[in-house]
Amino acid sequence: MTKTTPSQSSSSDFRTMFNQLEVLFDEYLGKKAPALPANVKELIVKYSPYISLVVIIFTLPAILFALGLGALLTPFAFMGGVRYGFSFSFSTLFLLATLILDIVAIPGLFARQLSGWKKIYLATLLGAVHSLLNFQLGNMVIGTAISLYFLFQVKSYYKN
Repeated sequence: MTKTTPSQSSSSDFRTMFNQLEVLFDEYLGKKAPALPANVKELIVKYSPYISLVVIIFTLPAILFALGLGALLTPFAFMGGVRYGFSFSFSTLFLLATLILDIVAIPGLFARQLSGWKKIYLATLLGAVHSLLNFQLGNMVIGTAISLYFLFQVKSYYKN
């Protein structure tokens, strides 16, 4: 009989929740939603890694500048109130996590591997959580729904 530690249990719970959410989205956004034409799906799968790479290359200097400026200004953000300081810190962490997932996903997207697709999916969910925590509900609902729709429309093009 094996014992699970609390960290293993929470990791397993998160993975189970993540998989259930993926199955739900796959059912409604991948199968029941109006399907994109096959040629559009192929174009998305073919060119999205290049577009992502270009966007990362162009935004990386700005993001690095913002992170450096953020490190300098974080103490001053708390002067505006604890809410502003924590909001700024959380935004920076979410931005960094999303950027790392996007960068790590690029090779998998070029190879059409499901692991690359899952990293982009996770980055999209992180963006939704970030929008929710910043009370940007319109961005969370509309932006996330559009992103997830396109992701699940092309999911079948990525293999293990």
